[in-house]
Amino acid sequence: MWPICIALLLGSGAGEAQAKPRRVVSLNLCTDEMLLALGDREQIASLSFLINDPSISIMVDEAKGLPVNDGRAESILFECADLVLTGTFGQHHQAALLKAQGLEVMTLGPWTSLADGREQIRSLARALGHPERGEALLGEIDATLRRTKDIVSKQPSILVYDRGGWVSAANSPMNELLAHMGFKPHHEALGLPYGGVARLESIVTAPPDYLLVDEDARTTVDNGTALFSHPALLNAVPLARRLVVPGRLTICGGPSTPAAIDALAAEVRAKVR
Repeated sequence: MWPICIALLLGSGAGEAQAKPRRVVSLNLCTDEMLLALGDREQIASLSFLINDPSISIMVDEAKGLPVNDGRAESILFECADLVLTGTFGQHHQAALLKAQGLEVMTLGPWTSLADGREQIRSLARALGHPERGEALLGEIDATLRRTKDIVSKQPSILVYDRGGWVSAANSPMNELLAHMGFKPHHEALGLPYGGVARLESIVTAPPDYLLVDEDARTTVDNGTALFSHPALLNAVPLARRLVVPGRLTICGGPSTPAAIDALAAEVRAKVR
């Protein structure tokens, strides 16, 4: 580690620094939000620039006044971090370089299931020295799950439909949550149990009872969202049977999860009959 960094860490108490990281850098929006929720403000050396984008970030206010980084490994080396948090998309090279220079790097990918998310929350909370905060967040998630269990009757089918026609795997966390509420995933009817791009013709021929979309689906802003307003799709699944949840609540698992579950439940109660 760079001499100046060693001096900084020794200045804050070397033994204590080993037990609890003093300078944590986050390179990813999802790790930004987890760090803000689970760490001390004084532990945060910098966050990714994405945290200040209100279209995707739920914690713009919480991040005010904190430094942001440019995501480049070369810059991070001079931040004297004793823990670097990264995602898995497009950050392999940065993580490898930082590890080669002796920095501790913790990689948190997109949740593969709700159980995976629980383990991520616990692991990061422990790494930051605040396991009780992880348990508190899990308690909030569990409370929202309890009050939304089986709120849908008769198992209507539903398809999580993203921009460009993308469909996530049937066992994704969102589909796991929808099943928890009482829906039946529509993937098998489309022959897409592992996800992929669903052709408009397939959906129109065998439409689900409901679609789950994000806010972008309400307006056509580019080619990726034009599909949502196609007349054939509007006829197959009218707007009244489309559940809308803000994308900034679902782009990351973690502190946004309780709000995402409540927002989805509110849409269910308003539109599912």
